[in-house]
Amino acid sequence: MKYRVPKREFEFVLREVLEVEQLTQFPIFEEATWEMVQMIIDQVAEIAEDIWFPGNQLGDQVGAKFKDGEVTLPPEFHDAINAIRDTGLVTLFAHPEYGGMGFPTAFEVLGDEVMCATNMALATMTGLTKGAYRCIHQYGSDELKSLYLPKMVSGEWFSTMCLTEAHCGTDLGLLRTKAKPDDEGSYRLDGEKIFITGGEHDLTENILHLTLARLPGAPQGVKGISLFLVPKFIPNADGALGERNGIRALSIEEKMGCKGSPTCVIALEDARGWLIGEENRGLRAMFAMMNHERLAVGMEGVGVAEIAYQNGLAYALDRLQGRDLGGGRYPEQEADPLIVHPDIRRMLLRAKSLIEGMRCLAVWTGISIDHSLADPDEAIREENGELVEILTPIVKALCTDLGCEITNDMLQIYGGHGYIREHGMEQFVRDLRIAPIWEGTNGIQALDLAGRKLPRDMGRLLRRFFHPALEFVEQHRDDPDLKEFVEPFAKGLRGLQKTSMFLAQKGMGNPREIGAGATDYLRQFGLVALGYMWLQMLKVAFAKRGSDEFYEYKLITGRYFFERVFPETIARAVAIASGAKTMMAMPDAGFAGDHRFSGN
Repeated sequence: MKYRVPKREFEFVLREVLEVEQLTQFPIFEEATWEMVQMIIDQVAEIAEDIWFPGNQLGDQVGAKFKDGEVTLPPEFHDAINAIRDTGLVTLFAHPEYGGMGFPTAFEVLGDEVMCATNMALATMTGLTKGAYRCIHQYGSDELKSLYLPKMVSGEWFSTMCLTEAHCGTDLGLLRTKAKPDDEGSYRLDGEKIFITGGEHDLTENILHLTLARLPGAPQGVKGISLFLVPKFIPNADGALGERNGIRALSIEEKMGCKGSPTCVIALEDARGWLIGEENRGLRAMFAMMNHERLAVGMEGVGVAEIAYQNGLAYALDRLQGRDLGGGRYPEQEADPLIVHPDIRRMLLRAKSLIEGMRCLAVWTGISIDHSLADPDEAIREENGELVEILTPIVKALCTDLGCEITNDMLQIYGGHGYIREHGMEQFVRDLRIAPIWEGTNGIQALDLAGRKLPRDMGRLLRRFFHPALEFVEQHRDDPDLKEFVEPFAKGLRGLQKTSMFLAQKGMGNPREIGAGATDYLRQFGLVALGYMWLQMLKVAFAKRGSDEFYEYKLITGRYFFERVFPETIARAVAIASGAKTMMAMPDAGFAGDHRFSGN
């Protein structure tokens, strides 16, 4: 196994295509100069390649160990966390008043890609802490922020997100964990949570659990949920650790992948917690964390796909097998390398074109977040915030679904050697398989896009994407270089507009039409969004063509995307247009066919 941070690709997307240096015009980002960014990328690359990655396979083989309510992780995981603590990398994206450097989200998404590529199990825990930081910063009281945020920024304390219970996952309105006020200005929580990533470990001295619970007399359903900060150890006013709280791990799950990340069953027994935000408005506060996590999970798909691609490519270049169908490419050797075969090249080019498009889409989303926070023009802030709303479910679902497909294809290049543990490819497949499931399954992301974002305010959110895309088409329709790409993109964009209108109209009369078409709609929308990113990249590549082979390779990759990948938008549109009738026609009993289940 090998991995190198794709620094040249990062520079191309950040600096040449999306012109991220424009963010330095905003006072809060003025220190994020390209020279500073390069230095940080070099530092991240050294830690990721030399410290995080070597412990990845060991984390899978040894895993998290549970005994008497305590969880221990391999020493290499401690070394990895200490490396980012010692270099100050954990402080990059936090606010300066709490010890951070206040760097833009645009850089954070690429940092997430690198860490997920080299050690996804470990990256899940650091990622949750960043999300919790944002939630507390936005909704916590001044007392909570001053007590907890500096320790989170320094990497001394990690955080979790405690939502799921045994009887409720997506349907949080069913949760049963209870909270009641005490006489000390805090609350007492009782209940049990499952699937809690990093719920117990020995990487940090304290763990902060952001926990959803229901107060006495709260309304039923999601309108009666509150959010609480429940620390493993209750800190004193000076930040020193105090007494052990009534929250503990009962067990850890035996999982398919990400075995170095402990997934815990958590019990709360008269545990003290502090309210975050308003009573019965917990989901609103939690989504400040969830939306960040969904972007980070999308980068799990990009990161693992990238490392799988790098190793699939290396194997295809090295492994001798068969002869080129057009005649022996290397007659002096007993066989040609795998890369001469069209089907191997199909898998590699599909992976390359999708990874580069997804990376660009994620960085564009990050830049939009930064504009939504920092631009002095309120209208621009609002427009970018709405664009982020539409892009977030796409980045989460598209990048994780495609990441799984790419990783499986890269294993396929290895043949039988990919299926055995020796080469490490099967770990990538197992680790990444959770990404389409957690932080809201991809089916839920599709319903969010098609059922909530599409119809809101007569399609206003969609216009945040359609308007710049249509403007690009009009500006470059007759460009002699881009014309061959703009024409199919324009057709795909019109097809997406028609599908959006179809779902909006059908959904008003029959909500099942939305449910039946949602997943296909998200994929269609996602591929059109990747097409828009590829137009941006191709525009730069044509302008700099001849100065570096790098740009010629971009043109070849972009042409492959539009000729061999983008046409999938047509198939998705046809599937959506078939409607819900056939999907819903089968009686529940009909799915069993000749098989009969008792239901017990």
